[in-house]
Amino acid sequence: MTLPAVKSSNAALPVTPASAWSPQALMLRLTGSPTGRWLAQLGPAALWVPLLITLLAGFLRFWDLDHPAKLLFDETYYVKDGWSLLHFGYEKDWPKDIDELFAAGEATPSDKASYVVHPPLGKWFVAWGMGVFGTDHGLGWRAGSALFGTLGVLFTTLAAQRLFRSVPLAALAGLFMAVDGQQIVLSRVSILDIFLGTLVIASFYLVLVDRDWSRRKLAEAVAKNAAANGGAPSRKFLEWGPRLGWRPWRLALGVSLGMLCSIKWSGIAFVAVFCLLMVWWDCQARRTAGVRRWLAAGVLRDGIPAFFYVIPTAAITYLITWTGWFLHSGAYGHGLTKDATGWVTIVPQPLRDLINYHVTAYAFHNQLTSPHPAASNPWTWLFAGRPVLIQYDTAKEHGVPCGAAQNCIQVMTDLPNPILWWAGTLAMFVVLWAFLGRRDWRALGILAGLVAGFLPWLFFPLRTGFFFYTSGYQPFTILAVVFVLVLILGRATDTRRRRRIGMWVVIGFTALVLLVSWWFWPVWTGGTITPEQYRLRLWIPSWG
Repeated sequence: MTLPAVKSSNAALPVTPASAWSPQALMLRLTGSPTGRWLAQLGPAALWVPLLITLLAGFLRFWDLDHPAKLLFDETYYVKDGWSLLHFGYEKDWPKDIDELFAAGEATPSDKASYVVHPPLGKWFVAWGMGVFGTDHGLGWRAGSALFGTLGVLFTTLAAQRLFRSVPLAALAGLFMAVDGQQIVLSRVSILDIFLGTLVIASFYLVLVDRDWSRRKLAEAVAKNAAANGGAPSRKFLEWGPRLGWRPWRLALGVSLGMLCSIKWSGIAFVAVFCLLMVWWDCQARRTAGVRRWLAAGVLRDGIPAFFYVIPTAAITYLITWTGWFLHSGAYGHGLTKDATGWVTIVPQPLRDLINYHVTAYAFHNQLTSPHPAASNPWTWLFAGRPVLIQYDTAKEHGVPCGAAQNCIQVMTDLPNPILWWAGTLAMFVVLWAFLGRRDWRALGILAGLVAGFLPWLFFPLRTGFFFYTSGYQPFTILAVVFVLVLILGRATDTRRRRRIGMWVVIGFTALVLLVSWWFWPVWTGGTITPEQYRLRLWIPSWG
């Protein structure tokens, strides 16, 4: 049994004018399926396989989530902010050096509001976990992260299923995401980046759903006009093509992108790139359908409506996530513009205060150049040159239980699976070649995520950055790896021997990824190991 290769959307097109405009022919050209319902053709496995992969991911993320029972790295900020949101509706300031007291449930914040530089939604997700499971242990602090990390695997699997039209290939993408080290670590600590990454891949999935939906509607509209005009669309109709009207998935995308920007402002890059991607795919769909002014029609009839679907919805969603801030006058930033004069006073003061808050926060992010031992340059992210050491506890200093030897440590680092990560970096160039050389739409979709997630950071080389910022585009590195594995599997027209070799290469690569994940598991979960065992896992000196 072999894994199926990607099905081409250019298969067996009709050659007679009469058949070229039939519903089946149009669906085949635009969707790759004569019915347009290609997902149903995958059978029940298209549902239960992603669920099984998601269950595996959930187990790896929720297992022993309370360990270690103390605040780790930036949890000292986000967990306390979540606690404040849960109890007061806005972030409050906390005394310094009270992490141990907080973990014991014995600390409370001051009466002073806290100045925070990230939007509140991610911290509300942290607050949700504490509201469900309690505030004085790791399960409560990290449940939100673990849940979103699990959902990230699900959306990666579903997105791969839409890209490759294959359940086994989707399962590979989900499996790689489920066992990757950085994804596991970020799902087991309460910082914001796992929420960002999950909403990015969820947004991309909605873009893919909208693509399939709109192409099916376009095929139906063109076929209907052809049937009414003797078997071929009228010349006037093909000048601009039809208006597609209601696009519900774009409203859902607007909500998702608004939530994304409410985690971190780096989500704005994904808003821009995904919107451009949608419009370009709409233009290409009209071109495939035979529309003469396909570019202008795509921009005017699809692009402009897309703007009004997505951007206002995203903006409203973003503002809604600030509800707690609007409702509590004690939150930071209220009243700072009360003495404003001139034309700005036409803006209501609460909104004016919020704008002022955003201006100061933006200045903070641009000026953040302070040195940090875990900081890394974006160029080093390509080879995982400097992952973040989130935990390093020794038996001597922190009472790590070692048994008789009394020589052990507990380590947690957001190092990704190195084989998978390095393969993903190389796969980026293959995907770029596939887009430039073959005009493969799948390659363009993957590149869009990589560009939005990586390139903007290159414009801020002096800003303090961390490796876990890559969580926003990591799902696309995994999709890039699967894209390359599809090429290795070969085409249906290749020889049996060629396909068999390709299959064994894919199986071998997958086995190697799983073996490496097993090897690094202790340093992804804070397991107890000896210093010698830790050094064996430092393949690059900068990993330590």
